[in-house]
Amino acid sequence: MEPNDTISEAPAQPPTPARPRPRGRTALLIAAAALLGVSGGTAVGYGIQAQRPPTPLPALSQTELAYPAKALPADKTPAPLPASQDRRVRTDGDLRKLLVDRPAGWSDDEEADWLDDGWMTVGSLAREFKNEAHMFEYFIESDVRRIAGAAWRKGEHREAEIRLVQFSSGVDTAAADFADGQRSYMSASENGAGNEGDAVEGSGSGRYYVYGVERKPGYEPFYRARAVMHRGDIMIEINLYDTRPISKKDIRTLAERQLERV
Repeated sequence: MEPNDTISEAPAQPPTPARPRPRGRTALLIAAAALLGVSGGTAVGYGIQAQRPPTPLPALSQTELAYPAKALPADKTPAPLPASQDRRVRTDGDLRKLLVDRPAGWSDDEEADWLDDGWMTVGSLAREFKNEAHMFEYFIESDVRRIAGAAWRKGEHREAEIRLVQFSSGVDTAAADFADGQRSYMSASENGAGNEGDAVEGSGSGRYYVYGVERKPGYEPFYRARAVMHRGDIMIEINLYDTRPISKKDIRTLAERQLERV
């Protein structure tokens, strides 16, 4: 419709007249009748209820307690799990001890400024994403507890980074959700590896990926591999970088070893 076009408005319908209220003596008679009707009905109701016999309340239903009345003898009490099998004891300790041991031939990367004595801050992790502010808020709302990490070097250009992002324990699935979110875009060629990856054995939904090579004029080729997993309240991320091809075996072996450690 053009701006100068006119619209012929339909004639407004006349408002419906309101029902007049009763006035004078008629109004008083109607009000008195209504009051007597309510009072009379209430009185009759109370009278009928008073003549009825009392109705007994149903008995409370409660099942018997599940635990035994007496404690088990000392010789029949099950022994607690050893620390090696009690995962809660392991994950509540020093998280850095759950990092996989540095393989032979590798050395610590002294230039990894995102690490401080094996720990990583939430801010440092958020800065690795394009939308830093959004990710920082996401981590805070998801109740990140702590982040342990390791950085290694091998040869002239091969680098490895491992992060264990632990969330506060509870009914939430923050670690699984974070891992799922990271895997959700990995099949894309723009920000991900451009493939569906391969399953990490024994990890459930964990996967490892080998990226296609990146080539830019004036630079050496860039190769990358990544693994994303979770176990309990810990999200596990592993990255390998090099100027030479990285095999699936390299990233898979490291991912499996780290998963076994957690």
